[in-house]
Amino acid sequence: MEHFFTAKENLQPQECLLREIKNNKQLVFGIPKENQSIETRLALTPEAVSILVEEGHEVLLETGAGLGMNYTDLRYAEAGATIVESPEDAFSADIVLKIAPPTQQEVALMNDRASIFSMLQISQFSRESIQLMIQKKITAIAYELIKDEQRNFPVVSSISEIDGITSVSIAAQYMSNENGGKGLLLGGIAGVSATEVLILGAGIAGSVAARTAMSLGAQVKIFDHDINKLRKLHQQMGQHIFTSVIHPRVLFKALKSADAVIGTLRYINGSERFMVSEDLVRTMKKGAIIIDLSVDQGGCFETSECRTLSDPVYERCGVIHYCVPNLSSRVGRTASMALSNIFAPLMLRIAASGNVRNAANEDSGFRNGLYLYNGILVNRLIGSHFNLSSNDIGLLMAGF
Repeated sequence: MEHFFTAKENLQPQECLLREIKNNKQLVFGIPKENQSIETRLALTPEAVSILVEEGHEVLLETGAGLGMNYTDLRYAEAGATIVESPEDAFSADIVLKIAPPTQQEVALMNDRASIFSMLQISQFSRESIQLMIQKKITAIAYELIKDEQRNFPVVSSISEIDGITSVSIAAQYMSNENGGKGLLLGGIAGVSATEVLILGAGIAGSVAARTAMSLGAQVKIFDHDINKLRKLHQQMGQHIFTSVIHPRVLFKALKSADAVIGTLRYINGSERFMVSEDLVRTMKKGAIIIDLSVDQGGCFETSECRTLSDPVYERCGVIHYCVPNLSSRVGRTASMALSNIFAPLMLRIAASGNVRNAANEDSGFRNGLYLYNGILVNRLIGSHFNLSSNDIGLLMAGF
């Protein structure tokens, strides 16, 4: 009999846990419509929305928000979202989920002390937006800065993988005659020299771009500050790939012969700054192409200009430049699916904590994503960029 009661008691905590989950604070998530001429991604697909709604949370979706990635309002409504007619309604939520950084006009629609998630595209952000967020005591989280349990950056990893593949397809597109290129085939065929693809940065985007370009037959050269990343890539891809630390003479020679150069070095997390000067760009082949995947953080090239998907290409020093901060928006549906895989579980964890501030207190990886905490700037690099004072998040947490 004693054993029977022990077994029964072992079942009770599971039943209590289920009731506890259902009794978590119910949150309201707002998904406003982006400017779909330049941003097609959303943070949550209908499938992710249904997960949140089934747990008792409310999702307010501005009408037409999903059309950029070919999801209709009906599809979202069937998943349980409430379709709202105005951006004011979407921005009135407890937690606003955007992709592009909020504009000053959008911040004005938010409630005081609300929370907002978005990408941290510094080149698209404004000092005025941040100052208004400070005034309204907003808590703001940058997707790119959130860490997982392994201390990796899951959003950066997913988007970088998409960007790496997409960058090679763009290089192939603009090498052709149809788009003003030199009429080259990215890769190589028998009797014709392979095209040369130079990649700056051996992170996820650079590695995926290298793998994709090599699969098409291109000759790939990849440079990075980190010898360990280069060693790992060399072990994975074998002797056919050329790897080098960023040694000036070796890099200068590679730039002169390259048909396409893809820049992937990122700086927001404190990496050493590196930029290819305009003088070096002038030494490149006429008609070569530069694709700068780091343009949202200032770029890898002095000649980079932050453009939009509706006007991504320009020519400088005889070299074609493709510089947009949201390259994965070219495949918005795939990108949104990848983001939803990360954000749906994250939002459930926030709900279990009660609110964003509690979640930040409990999870150091999530806390790393905060750049505003109750209206106080807590990211040194952002403060330096906009000439605003910043504070240490660890010290602030104890005061709230």
